[in-house]
Amino acid sequence: MYSAAVFMCLATFFILSSNAEFTTEDCASLGFIKANLLCSSCDQLKDFGLEQLMAHCKECCHQDKTAPKEKKYARAILEVCTCKFPAYPQIQAFVKSDRPAKFPNLQIKYVRGIDPIIKLLDKDGIVKDTVAIEKWNTDSVEEFLKAHLENEADDEHDYLKTNKI
Repeated sequence: MYSAAVFMCLATFFILSSNAEFTTEDCASLGFIKANLLCSSCDQLKDFGLEQLMAHCKECCHQDKTAPKEKKYARAILEVCTCKFPAYPQIQAFVKSDRPAKFPNLQIKYVRGIDPIIKLLDKDGIVKDTVAIEKWNTDSVEEFLKAHLENEADDEHDYLKTNKI
């Protein structure tokens, strides 16, 4: 039983290491958030005696100079559980405030037992990224949504919406 688990871990490691680049899910399973990880952060691992993590970190990071421009998403879903509001008062304050109304493409979804997360979706409604926000304050949530959600000003001018000829 134990050897089967070790074998599965090793097989997963070799499959991951054989790919040219780790996916977001691969990096998350290794404990890295690919979208936010800069390679300069990987270089700091040796300062803490964590050299063994360096290779995986480098597979998940973005070069500091060529870090991708903040991705914009068509929609977002903030998933929360009202029973956990006492544990996350800042998230409760955001949800109960008028701030969500500033984002017409944000949906608040109540899911029993879940820690607060934001799911980012493309224009087809497919979840492209998920971000844990349990330690964020109200301003952080708002800033994140401003940075990552498309707004109508970002869209090309739709002449049917604007009634311009």
